[in-house]
Order: sequence, then C-alpha cells, then structure tokens
Amino acid sequence: MTSQTAERLDDSRLRQSSASSRIRTFWQTAQPFVRNTAAIAVFLLLWEFAPRFGLINRTFLPPFSEIIVKGVEYALAGKLLPQVLVSVGRAAGGFGLGVVTAVPLGVLLGWYRPLEAYFNPLLQLLRQTNPVSLFPAFILFFGIGYATNIAIIYWVVVWPILLGTITGVRQADPALVKYARSVGLPDRVIFIKVVAPSAIPSIITGMRLAATYSFLMLVVSEMVGASSGLGYLIVNAQYLMSIHLLYVGVIVLALLGIASNWGLVALERRLTSWKQDINP
Repeated sequence: MTSQTAERLDDSRLRQSSASSRIRTFWQTAQPFVRNTAAIAVFLLLWEFAPRFGLINRTFLPPFSEIIVKGVEYALAGKLLPQVLVSVGRAAGGFGLGVVTAVPLGVLLGWYRPLEAYFNPLLQLLRQTNPVSLFPAFILFFGIGYATNIAIIYWVVVWPILLGTITGVRQADPALVKYARSVGLPDRVIFIKVVAPSAIPSIITGMRLAATYSFLMLVVSEMVGASSGLGYLIVNAQYLMSIHLLYVGVIVLALLGIASNWGLVALERRLTSWKQDINP
C-alpha cells in the first residue's frame, strides 16, 4: 500500500513538473510577442472605449472599431487601393531618387576628406533649409503635380541618407584600412572589402530615417499640390467632416511607415549577416 501511494505521488509530481515545463516553454515562446504588442493593445483599447464612455468626444475621435469598419468598406468599394498606390509611388520615387544620389555622393565625400571640407559648408546650409518653406519654389519650378511631390520628398530624404553614408564611410576601422594598405591592396579593393561592409549599418539607419521623413512630407505635398493620394484623402475628409475616413488615411500611412521600416531592417540583417556570424 505504501509502495502504491509512493508511485501515485511520483506520478503526480511528474505531471506537475511536465505541466510547469510546458507553461514555461509557452511563456518563453509568447513573451517576445507579448512584449512587442502589449503597449499597442492597451493604446487601442483606450482608443476603443474612451469615446464610448464619453471620455473623448466621439465626433472628433470615433472608436477604433468603427474606423476599421469604415476602412474595410472603403477598401471593398475599390476606393482605398488607388489612393495608396499613388502615395506609395510618390514616396518611392522621391526615396529612390534620394538613395541613388545621396549614397554615391556620401561615399565620395566620406572617402576623400579634402573634397568634403570644400562641400560641407554648402551642404550644412542647404540641409538646414526648411522644406515646407521651399514648397512654393518647387511649385514655381515644376508646377503643381507629380514632379513637385517627388522633388519635395527628395529634399527631405537626401540629407539623412547622405549624412549616414558619410558617417559610415568614416567609421571604418582605421587599423583594418592601414593593414589592407600595408599588404598592397588597392583603394578599390579596400573600399569593397573593408569600408563598404562597415558603412552599411549607418547607411541603412539613414535610409530608415529618410523613409519616415518621406511619408511625413508626402502628406504635406499631397495636401497642397495633388488631387489624389492619402494626403489628399485626409485633407478632403477634413473638409467634408468625414472623420472616420480621415483616421483611415492616418492609419494606412502609419502602416506604410512600419512596413518600410521592417523592410529596411530586414535588408540590413541580410547585408550584415557576416556580423551575426562573427557575434552569434
């Protein structure tokens, strides 16, 4: 009888230990997701219930669920996707133009210090110029339309990419550069094998900032000089007092910004996989 009781106790302890182990394993798996989404979930719950309980005037801030319903209806009617595509095309055009001009120029200025010394005062002067104040000038040069939208977005994205590239090239390990030169490697090989890999994280950081700026300036440009796009959708919804549609445009812009940031982070991980191999 004593032996049977002991076996039952052992079985009970094993089951409890197994259950505890499963709980710990589940929590270890779910913890990153909970950590990344807890604050967002609390924010959305407040957004949902604050208007419903009268803490916020729902005329100006409708419940989150109502905005989602309105957004789904607008999308199913085939009206949202064209606006999104137009805005993405403008943002991508300005961003892409910024990348193809700022990265080579940043490499040139970062690699050749005397050249940077001559251009730096002019670049600092231009960088400090408010892009919104330049908007009328862009309209005078390019007219109201696609070219103006691209130009104003280009103006805000080129500077973080340029500065990030210059900083990344300059932050290359001097010891590695000296060693490469001591073994007779030409500058082209040194740049490809030593400087470029170490500059990639700084360049991607500049591109992430630029992507954020591109969507911010996209709204400004479409509010003034466009008849389509998410910025136009937002300002038109404001004029028509279609508050639900206004927040739909804001949410879509936020999601586009998050998607662009995730894409650039994934690109950085892919291009700097050698760092993960060295420092697992």
